[in-house]
Amino acid sequence: MKTVQMTIDERLLHQVDEAVAVLGTNRSAFIRDALESALKNLQIEQMEKKHRAGYESQPVVSGEFDIWYDEQIWEEE
Repeated sequence: MKTVQMTIDERLLHQVDEAVAVLGTNRSAFIRDALESALKNLQIEQMEKKHRAGYESQPVVSGEFDIWYDEQIWEEE
């Protein structure tokens, strides 16, 4: 692990300290988890934008997936 120094607003630090107390963890672990979560969310957003751009550049055409229609029907036994 690497130690880093950062600047944080006092109000935000107070909220972090309150959350840390409730969760029974420490600032470092809380901030590490928050950063990992933010990075994961960023990755998801980027993949969604890429997906959206793909559909915008090549939209689904009528009948394109009709061949799979019968596969969606579950028969009751």
